[in-house]
Amino acid sequence: MRATIAAATLAVALMSGCASAPPMLTLQPLPAIDVAHADFANPSLWLCRPGLADDKCKVNLDATIIDTAGKTKLEKFTPASDAKVDCFFVYPTVSTDPGWSSDWTVDKMEIDDVKLQFARFSSVCRQFAPIYRQTTLTALRVASGGAPPSGERLPQGVGGYADVVDAWNWYMANENNGRGVMLIGHSQGAGVISRLIANEIEGKPAQKQFISAMILGSAVMIQPGKLTGGTFKSIPLCTAEDQTGCVITYASFRDTLPPPATSRFGKAANGNVAACTNPSNLASGKGTPESYFLASGFLNGSGGATQPAWAKPAPTITTPFVKTPGLVSTQCKTSGEFTFLEMHVNADPADARTDELAGEVQRATGPDLNWGLHLIDVDHSMGDLVRIAGKQSTAYLKAH
Repeated sequence: MRATIAAATLAVALMSGCASAPPMLTLQPLPAIDVAHADFANPSLWLCRPGLADDKCKVNLDATIIDTAGKTKLEKFTPASDAKVDCFFVYPTVSTDPGWSSDWTVDKMEIDDVKLQFARFSSVCRQFAPIYRQTTLTALRVASGGAPPSGERLPQGVGGYADVVDAWNWYMANENNGRGVMLIGHSQGAGVISRLIANEIEGKPAQKQFISAMILGSAVMIQPGKLTGGTFKSIPLCTAEDQTGCVITYASFRDTLPPPATSRFGKAANGNVAACTNPSNLASGKGTPESYFLASGFLNGSGGATQPAWAKPAPTITTPFVKTPGLVSTQCKTSGEFTFLEMHVNADPADARTDELAGEVQRATGPDLNWGLHLIDVDHSMGDLVRIAGKQSTAYLKAH
């Protein structure tokens, strides 16, 4: 499947109920690569933040809807004009920088990921996505035979999670102003979000502003038969779309290719089990997700170059995204020590659309089944995630 921030003036405007656009923030020099704590007042350290002159969340998100007959229709995207809540996003492993950790320079990979996994939430919330010195794809690929990264590792406690904590603390001190906030992350970003919630939000004053978290393509642990315990002490899984103070989480695998014993996702640990919530049906059972797939390409370029046509005959697609209503279904499933979100392609000979959907990480030796459908974790349920975020924000604002 194709997966392929804020000045005092802004704060005053928000508190006064002014809906006018914030003043544009000009870029500033980037900090040194090995600085221990960067100042996130610097707009150059954000991909998305209100007032940025080049906000990476302000992009074309139109989609082409393809029906069962192969006919197409344009779906235009419109962001919210005056969002009352915030979203804070940490992106996954996408940097192709040559070192062990990425630098502060924004590259195509970070930009593309924000477009794919976060920009669409602008229909619900103000958006904050900090740059952080993440572990790179270069470092990650060593385990699968890739070349060793260049240079030295950053000192312990520098970069990575520490950068996101600094960004979060700056946001809470300068931008939050008592607003509700949702936290969203995928893969490496999801692990960072989990740690941030456990250390900086749960049981702390910030929990008053916590609407929900979407921790995707990573492992949130719960006690067997319960909705909490494990990763978080009291924050439960979401079981309704208008529930707040809860977590949505899953890791995706194809129904015909369940997690192998060596998989890193969906696996139980320390007497707990991996949590799974199905965005298309949070309560229980099977659902049909509202998907937004990249018209071409895959997240971080790891999905190879071969893709089936979306339909036969191949439709003309000029939008960055494609929707294929009813083409896939999802359900949470437990198999042995693994709990995961199982995705099924509803292949139908009478359906003009493709019966083959890509999504696995591709290696020189073929698909890496340990990763499941990691590349399209967000894509296949993006519409559901945005819808849920809207309902949760409405419920939070009503309660507060």
